[in-house]
Amino acid sequence: MGEREREPMHPESAAERIAATGPAGGLAPGAAVAAEVAVDDVVYTDLDARGASTWRIAARALRRNRLAVAGLAVLIAFYAAAFLAPWIAPYDPIAQDDLVGNSFLPPSAAHWLGTDQFGRDVLSRLLYGARISLAIALTAIGISVTVGTLLGAIAGYFGGKVDAVIMRVIDLILSFPRLVLLILIVALAEPSLTLIILVLGLTHWPGTARLVRGEVLSLREREFIDAARALGFGPLRIIFRHLIPNVLAPVIVAATLGIGDTIVAEAGLSFLGLGVQPPTPSWGNMVADGRQNLIGAWWITTFPGLAIVLTVTAFNLIGDGLRDALDPRLRQ
Repeated sequence: MGEREREPMHPESAAERIAATGPAGGLAPGAAVAAEVAVDDVVYTDLDARGASTWRIAARALRRNRLAVAGLAVLIAFYAAAFLAPWIAPYDPIAQDDLVGNSFLPPSAAHWLGTDQFGRDVLSRLLYGARISLAIALTAIGISVTVGTLLGAIAGYFGGKVDAVIMRVIDLILSFPRLVLLILIVALAEPSLTLIILVLGLTHWPGTARLVRGEVLSLREREFIDAARALGFGPLRIIFRHLIPNVLAPVIVAATLGIGDTIVAEAGLSFLGLGVQPPTPSWGNMVADGRQNLIGAWWITTFPGLAIVLTVTAFNLIGDGLRDALDPRLRQ
């Protein structure tokens, strides 16, 4: 076999390779780069796809988890129904026609899930309510993950006074029961979709921040971070290019589990009259609409309640599946 071409190893290029390849010589999750490996001053160039393979292995492990796949199927069904609501909903969700003849109708061929006290079709309101409840949860978790990841990474990397200030703010927020804090903030202002999303997102980020901080405290002492510092990379580049990509796996799992918690929180606010305001349907205010007729008109509360339970359970199953798939110690 012919001897491969030898290239001189420059110290700076070696450090750059260490910084680019991530912790323990591995790549940031999802990355696939051409990595150069030096052995006895000989440089070998090859396509290192270990980062991409990590996600492929996790995807295969997730597909083998039947509960996670079932949860994903339930979520796809709910999101498809929410997206297609304007086309598949049989009635206007807020229309009130004949209050005497159409109110409290049980499930039938005309109204598959019955009607409420105002004669509104429960199925139509359930479909449109899914658009509101699911959109609020996803947007709020997006805000939470963004804020929590940034602050957690900053606290973990810089340490010292910066870490102390951020952690004291987190401790202050966590010292209040979340539902009480949500009620207090929303009660002081006029409820609106924007306010609800912001409040839900900005009261959920401390958990993500603490998770990211713990991961970054470990990663910042690794060789690839030392190499990045030696090359003169600034803190922002190290945080965004080298630290955050390597903490994405636990953040994704936490976000998935957090969506279910956010759906329940939004439903609780709406049930108390502090969330989405009537006549706009959401699963929470639909449950509230039927609380005084649980015996005579059980369908008003039961179906949106089941939708909440199924959605939250599905997100939790997917979160558990992702945790098992992304953690090599838990893979079977």
